[in-house]
Amino acid sequence: MSALPDATLATTPARSKPDGSLSRRTFAIISHPDAGKTTLTEKLLLAGGAINMAGAVKARGENRRARSDWMEIEQSRGISVTSSVMTFEREGITFNLLDTPGHSDFSEDTYRTLTAVDSAIMVVDVAKGIESQTRKLFEICRLRDIPIITFVNKVDREGRDPFEILDELEAGLALSVSPQVWPVGMGSDFQGCFDLETNEFLHSRPRAAGSFNTVTQFSGADDPALHAILPEHVAAKFAGEVELAQAGYSAFDAEAYRQGHLTPVVFGSALRDFSVDQLLKIVARFAPPPRPQPSDKGAVDPLTQSVSAFVFKVQANMDPNHRDRVAFVRFCSGHFKRGMKLNHVRSGKPLAVNNPIYFFAQERALTEEAFAGDVIGIPNHGTLRVGDTLTEGETFRFTGLPSFAPEVMRRVRLEDTMKMKQLRRALEDLAEEGLVQVFKPTIGSQWIVGVVGPLQLDVLASRVRNEYKTDITFEPVPYATARWISAEDERLVKTFMQENIMSCAMDRDERPVFLPKNDWELRYARERNSGLTFAETREIVAT
Repeated sequence: MSALPDATLATTPARSKPDGSLSRRTFAIISHPDAGKTTLTEKLLLAGGAINMAGAVKARGENRRARSDWMEIEQSRGISVTSSVMTFEREGITFNLLDTPGHSDFSEDTYRTLTAVDSAIMVVDVAKGIESQTRKLFEICRLRDIPIITFVNKVDREGRDPFEILDELEAGLALSVSPQVWPVGMGSDFQGCFDLETNEFLHSRPRAAGSFNTVTQFSGADDPALHAILPEHVAAKFAGEVELAQAGYSAFDAEAYRQGHLTPVVFGSALRDFSVDQLLKIVARFAPPPRPQPSDKGAVDPLTQSVSAFVFKVQANMDPNHRDRVAFVRFCSGHFKRGMKLNHVRSGKPLAVNNPIYFFAQERALTEEAFAGDVIGIPNHGTLRVGDTLTEGETFRFTGLPSFAPEVMRRVRLEDTMKMKQLRRALEDLAEEGLVQVFKPTIGSQWIVGVVGPLQLDVLASRVRNEYKTDITFEPVPYATARWISAEDERLVKTFMQENIMSCAMDRDERPVFLPKNDWELRYARERNSGLTFAETREIVAT
């Protein structure tokens, strides 16, 4: 029996000499709001040595806020609304963890982030099972064949029967499930978790209600010594559950998992540290290293020697003391070294990368090199945009980054008309991030913004106020959504826009957009203009 020592960890990730892309694990955490995603993120960082304090557990007052949530609105509301990148190392493996927004209003940011990962952890609340946003994010992963590990959280609270959760995963997601860590009791009867592969009992001493701090080795789940330290009714139920779990569900198959056909399932409690270490070990052992990435000239092999990368996110003003702009870049092949000049494919010009940074939320440090799978930040003044490709000389372009039609439309009203320049800058920056879409009507001078969900409007107003010192409000517009219009014959587009001048606009990339008032108007336009395409999504092509 061994008690786990207190962690003595660095406040920023250490960067030992890497051995290339095969040692990388680039993954995201996805979940429905309130399933415990941000808490799990912090506990993984704690287990990996990236931080020495988890905000949800030990901190008080101001420090209690989640350390991966750096914006004011995230801290005040206790939600994640922007993607964060955190890099840490453990036992020779470099982990690139991309924390994504859980709220459905920010699904577009999550989708783009998922283009940059090779695997995902899906967090499920044991009391609620698979919720709507979890299902949507899972489908996005399935479209990209991203393998998923399932973490069933909050087993220290009262919840649904574990078999109900497993059956729901199998039936609802059409996945084989393979339980790896099983809860010993639940809620008031919770005693700990049992690793079905190693036969280790993860528990708390000296009292069962505490956080995980002790590992005890047993010969198996039926070991009399284990049953002797458990309450009799918990031991009896646990023995029957484990026998059924091992007989009734699939054995773990690493290849089936990597192909997206099977999900290993870990029951635990992020808040109390149960099974977090086991989850990280599964990521290290079985999650895939960098995978080939799609491009307009075929898939790019991560073992290719020449450097290639793409920009999947741009974040402005992460440092409130500077008007900074950082491009989040996923490397897909090659060995990048600080100071290299890369070909900026969109402009055809060389780009010297002299100050590449890696992240821990708002904390940064210079990095000297990067391999396929790594995510770094490149500070720039608007040179890099979402969708940009960087190469060591080639001219191909990475594909697959989407933009979605907005579901909520509003007109922006500026409180102080003397601050028009600040507003224009704010909308350009935040549209480039993907927080909002900005449309310029064919007639009229006021901007219209479109978002996937109304919470994004609150974030927009908050950031414009805090970062650009400008107050804005929103007014209703008669438009329900937006559709990008295109045709093989450009004259058809021009004619349509002339005939529907009051309902047309241009987006920030000067692409024509139709703004229908309702579904009926959209159907009518489609029926009357069979030569036009009214697209609900478009691929981001940096131009």
